[in-house]
Amino acid sequence: MSFIELLEKNENEIIEDATAALARTPLKRYKESGLEINRERLKKLHCLVVKSIKEKNLVPLLEYIQGAARDRFNAGFPVYEVLTAINILEETIWNRIVKELEPTELAHSVGSVSTVLGAAKTALATTYVSLASKTKSPSLDLSALFKGTDQGSE
Repeated sequence: MSFIELLEKNENEIIEDATAALARTPLKRYKESGLEINRERLKKLHCLVVKSIKEKNLVPLLEYIQGAARDRFNAGFPVYEVLTAINILEETIWNRIVKELEPTELAHSVGSVSTVLGAAKTALATTYVSLASKTKSPSLDLSALFKGTDQGSE
């Protein structure tokens, strides 16, 4: 069985395991969202991960992640909660890969998943930063971090 076939064949189990793991976390906004919505979000992300790997095309995944980032940001989700949800799916996929595939296939398989979801996490974080920078927030005095420079010299 190929790596992609494994992800497709075990989609339901992967989604159920990831949904259960997400439900065990103390993530306030995901608890508020509820099990069914979280399951659907994880399923959509899983499908896009598989599609990205099969087609060697990240565009649909990144477009989805950027939209999800805007939605979650506007709904008040902290970025760490969204990143944690993605990490949970990634770990669940890794566990399935390690359990089912031959050791010779692990590097390519785990590397593919990590690359695709790494790009997704980068897009998520970049979108959050962009959205947050447009929001009025209190200024921080970081001069103490720059001792020995013109900004922090006494």
